Amino acid sequence: MAVAEESHFGRAAARLGTAQPPLSQRIQRLERELGVRLFERTSRHVTITRGGTLLLDEARRLLAQSDALMATARRIRDGENGLLRAALPPDMAGETVAAILAEFQQRHAGVELELHELSTAEQLARFASHDLDVGLIHHPCDVSGLELGPVLRREVGVLLPRRAAAAELEDVALADLAGYDLVLFPRASAPALYDDVLTTCARNGYAPAAVRHGQGASFVRGLILSANSVAFSPRDTHLADTALQDPDTAWRPLTGTPLAWRHSVAWPQGRSDAAVSAFAEATTQALWNTAAVSSDLPRHPIHLRPAAEYWV
Repeated sequence: MAVAEESHFGRAAARLGTAQPPLSQRIQRLERELGVRLFERTSRHVTITRGGTLLLDEARRLLAQSDALMATARRIRDGENGLLRAALPPDMAGETVAAILAEFQQRHAGVELELHELSTAEQLARFASHDLDVGLIHHPCDVSGLELGPVLRREVGVLLPRRAAAAELEDVALADLAGYDLVLFPRASAPALYDDVLTTCARNGYAPAAVRHGQGASFVRGLILSANSVAFSPRDTHLADTALQDPDTAWRPLTGTPLAWRHSVAWPQGRSDAAVSAFAEATTQALWNTAAVSSDLPRHPIHLRPAAEYWV
């Protein structure tokens, strides 16, 4: 980069605090390694080639990333604020999110928490690209390459029109939902969980004629009221809380609790530092305090079912 900006080996060497011959040799080694001629040289001029020009922006980005990495390392070494990139799924209640933030602040106030709302599939993709440090995932999913906290279970009930016959029951069997369409989160956000839900429904006598997709509370409520649909939700979510106060919708537990959302905090193997541990502990504690969770197969993943089993 220095040679390109100075167009002169002598000036570039002085800028870098080195001698000209070693700098020229380093450029030659770099050209051999890249297989690209970077400069045209004459006795008086140094001109960057087209290939060198194309690589120059990439070189600047690499140097900027290197500087950012070193700056972060210095902050960590000196005990200054670091950055933790964390994620929660979209179905977390506001009370739970607030509790997680408060718990984390108490446990590890010296770290800046960058919190994202991401589905399980989005979290797994960001783990793979090294753009996420820790997150709360839905099981079942592919947890290869990840470490897990305890698996926590949130029992799921059903949201349905208050005029529905099943709304008169204290708890509702899945078979009682026959004739209703199902509103479910988009499959892309958690494919294995999506298939698992439909498998469980089919095994318990409920095969929805159509599956509609939605997550926002107002949108799901509109589908329930106008499209002869029902939806599944834990008791602690905004959807369920709204239904309990809504004269037109109702939330009821499911007979025998056949459905549950299972969560655990996940992070890449080898990334279990103090900040990750603090987030895992804060999230687990917040779920216990606000989401009526129970322990479910602690520290063991839920095995994946065949994706197409519910169609059989």
